[in-house]
Amino acid sequence: MKALQGLEEPPVLGHQGRMAKTTFSCSACGASHSRWSGRCDGCGEWNTISQDVPLSAGPAKKSLGGKRGQSITLTDLSTEETPPPRTLCGVEELDRVLGGGLVPASALLVGGDPGIGKSTLLLQAAARFSRAGVKTIYISGEEASAQVRMRARRLGLEDAPVQLAAETNLRNILTTLEAEKPGLAIIDSIQTMWADNVDSAPGSVSQVRAAAHELTTFAKRHGVSIVMVGHVTKEGQIAGPRVVEHMVDTVLYFEGERGHQFRILRAVKNRFGPADEIGVFEMTGKGLAQVTNPSALFLSERGTPSPGSAVFAGIEGTRPVLVELQALVAPSPHSQPRRTVVGWDSGRLAMILAVLEARCGVPFAGLDVYLNVAGGMKVSEPAADLAVAAALLSAREDTALPADTVVFGEISLSGALRPAPQTENRLKEAQKLGFTSAIAPAGGKTGTVAGLTLTRPSDLVGFVGETFGAG
Repeated sequence: MKALQGLEEPPVLGHQGRMAKTTFSCSACGASHSRWSGRCDGCGEWNTISQDVPLSAGPAKKSLGGKRGQSITLTDLSTEETPPPRTLCGVEELDRVLGGGLVPASALLVGGDPGIGKSTLLLQAAARFSRAGVKTIYISGEEASAQVRMRARRLGLEDAPVQLAAETNLRNILTTLEAEKPGLAIIDSIQTMWADNVDSAPGSVSQVRAAAHELTTFAKRHGVSIVMVGHVTKEGQIAGPRVVEHMVDTVLYFEGERGHQFRILRAVKNRFGPADEIGVFEMTGKGLAQVTNPSALFLSERGTPSPGSAVFAGIEGTRPVLVELQALVAPSPHSQPRRTVVGWDSGRLAMILAVLEARCGVPFAGLDVYLNVAGGMKVSEPAADLAVAAALLSAREDTALPADTVVFGEISLSGALRPAPQTENRLKEAQKLGFTSAIAPAGGKTGTVAGLTLTRPSDLVGFVGETFGAG
């Protein structure tokens, strides 16, 4: 097939007769190296560096302009075109993350830890799309067709018109897709694909890059939507890694802890919709069930008010989500107190502790500090600063915050409070779930939300004084 020719060019002489430069890359993190070494400087892994297929070190003997190509059609920027029709699979959470459905001729990359539920999610999505009239092919490089069929039977999907195949040879896969002309093809996983004209082992950076490039090109030329599964490293990057992300249209990460039943599908790149959008799923005996009201789910196990607990009204993509932040402050038996964080940025926790001590006179020296985001959720918003400070102060003073209060706002190094975007959406979500009061920084656009009392401190000192009677 022409589609597979030229994935990697053989070593050629440069313009002045020099051999092409040899490069090395890490199979774990994708970092490039000029020479081989036993340990990768990027991720610290051992024995993961291998030689890439060398490319030309200079211009070819015959320039590209030596043979004329075909002229391409140019259009004006203002030309009106009908947007491509999207296909809805019927799973509201998945359609939301995709930006309103699946776009034809798009290439998607879904990453996540092994065993987190990527294959289960995509098998359920394949069944939904096929029942919606989209011809769907599911190609597994890790399981036999009988094993995929067994999993489908357990999920109650055995009657879905999905075509299965077990194959790792990229040439055979592209030939099959060209003959079958599906609307959707799922490749599980990209690390198992093997291009026979790339001289490296399956799973290497060269192989992953070549396979992703060919599959993406095929999707654009033939109008097929292709979903590729990618495993992630312990650092949370798709193995193989950034060299793949820029090729595809959409990158989704499937997040969650094995000990929790919640799973978060997060869009980190989307050319056809908003990035940072999330879909929430719950792992059940019948597969993944969508959660249409994640705030209620994350707060469902919240009992009586206890010290160290604060409810944060956050925004994930376009959706307001309420989560519980839990803090524990205890005397430390060590010379260097511990600072342990789960679900939030440890560097930002250190900043909040420093501001509380320097601006408000609340010392945390000699105290171990633990911070956790309940439910396995990960929060990256700066607007969580004030809720974190509230949880820390509540734990330190052994004073519980009111159970019907939500907190949000960004803290600056000067101790000033900055308003958070989409304040009104956060307040409406809190009111819908039965909260009657909120603490948010002064300033910003805020409408009146019926049944909700809003307290608006201007700085952190004022917040500490009003809430805990100190500062």
